[in-house]
Amino acid sequence: MTKKQLNQTSELVVCSQSRKNENMAIALAKRLNVPITDKPGEQLSLVVDEHCISLQGYGLSYYGDFEQMLHRITQGRLQHEMLVRVAKSKEEGRKAIDMTAGMGEDSLLLAASGYNVTMYEQNPVVAALLKDALRRAKKHPVLCDIVGRMQLVEGNSVELLKDSVERPDVVYLDPMFPARQKSGLIGKKLQLIQKLEQPCLQEEELLLAAQSLHPQKIIVKRPLKGAFLAGREPNYSIKGKAIRYDVFYTPGIIDK
Repeated sequence: MTKKQLNQTSELVVCSQSRKNENMAIALAKRLNVPITDKPGEQLSLVVDEHCISLQGYGLSYYGDFEQMLHRITQGRLQHEMLVRVAKSKEEGRKAIDMTAGMGEDSLLLAASGYNVTMYEQNPVVAALLKDALRRAKKHPVLCDIVGRMQLVEGNSVELLKDSVERPDVVYLDPMFPARQKSGLIGKKLQLIQKLEQPCLQEEELLLAAQSLHPQKIIVKRPLKGAFLAGREPNYSIKGKAIRYDVFYTPGIIDK
């Protein structure tokens, strides 16, 4: 963990509340280079119990749970998801790169629609929460095949993809933006995650890195009335009630 990331974690600790998973907690604390305790810390804590790894602090608690997205990917509802409609392709073996994975919800939608998705997450704490959510989803009868098409890479996507020869069909960008502070579960997640990660300040670098992969499409998630990423106008946009998706084509590539 870098010094900058350590400052963002506000004296993070790992707390083990289950002897069964104590070794997991010890390994997590060692990997993050933070203390391990027998009770949650005063600010942010990664709490390891028999069920999951959760992020707790400031009177809030959050853990990744793909089961809560089942209603969005079953019973014919997946095809109505805006992201799925934007990323739709007739090609077999489609590949997507999510350069700003966060907790992986949008990657799950892409994987459910048939994409093999490589997710990049640079914050080690968020990556630990996402890895744990994937571990539990692999035991679910409906989710197991979907998350089997999702691969997590921990690190800065701009740096790690600099010399990549991979040519994905889609590159997805969802840099964090303050406008998504809502009530309920989403707000709870963001209030804690934003203690770890701040909104993207390197928009130009992020977009250029995505373009360097020469995908058929670059899909950018933005607030409905938010500015274009890096001030670059997309080829087109699809708007919802609160968000929109801006789509960029790689030169010479047409929509399939």
